[in-house]
Amino acid sequence: MADRRLQVFHTVAKQLSFTKAAELLFMTQPAVTFQVKQLEEQFNTRLFERSHGRISLTPAGELALDYAERILNMTSEMEARISELTGQVSGPLLIGASTTIAEYMLPRLLGEFKRLHPETQARLTVANSETIENKVADHTLDLGLIESPSHRPNLITHVCCEDELVMICAPFSKVADLSCVSPRQIAEQPYITRESGSGTRECIDDFFRLNGVNLDEINLSMELGSREAIKGAVAAGLGVAVVSSTTVDKEVKLGELISVPIDPPLRRQLSLVYPQEKFRSKLLQSFLDFLESSPLLHVYGHSPI
Repeated sequence: MADRRLQVFHTVAKQLSFTKAAELLFMTQPAVTFQVKQLEEQFNTRLFERSHGRISLTPAGELALDYAERILNMTSEMEARISELTGQVSGPLLIGASTTIAEYMLPRLLGEFKRLHPETQARLTVANSETIENKVADHTLDLGLIESPSHRPNLITHVCCEDELVMICAPFSKVADLSCVSPRQIAEQPYITRESGSGTRECIDDFFRLNGVNLDEINLSMELGSREAIKGAVAAGLGVAVVSSTTVDKEVKLGELISVPIDPPLRRQLSLVYPQEKFRSKLLQSFLDFLESSPLLHVYGHSPI
């Protein structure tokens, strides 16, 4: 096992925050500080500059981080390879997903994977696409499912399925009776959108641009951080929104919301991202193989997963 002090230092260095590191490691902040101080005493040098409530890596800290990442990666590889001698797929699988995927697609997938491999434990982090991508890139997560193309060249990306988006409005809205709606018509209505960093927001903004609608032409009414908040605001008649059709089936059936197709259709590709590593654990590879063969998610790309 890697030195615990090295693990703590690595987490602090990646987060540049003792507080955030303590939360991720399930430790108290004084305990984290103590571990880092011990490592600094061993090396007889400072690893962090501390100024005005912020920290940054010293040159020695930068060097230590580079070695820490290599040591921790080798330790993980060793543990995985030794455990695989038993031939059993087991252990924790750290998955991140944006909200639409986490709530509407992953539960059935994870349930089926657990049935096939009962010794595994899936740990799911739900956040917007940008956050998930960052966590996969810094190895906090094993893999992520996001609602926009990856912006990280150090991640492998595979499109896993398509998702159609629709405009939603209140039943009493003046656009509720339309058989379809154009991007220009949507932009003219009081418009409710997700926050910056959301994969859904990025996809829709790109769609507007591609169809001749500048973002400053949109009649922006609200910017909300969750899909449920958006659905509630739309149902109250505060504006229209564009959402995944899979997320409003219940509300449409109950008559709480009206779903209107967009012309031209707005479809986005949902992507699977994971680090480019020469070694891939048997657990991660088993999950990737499972996704590729699952009828619930059709995984495809330029090369096999």
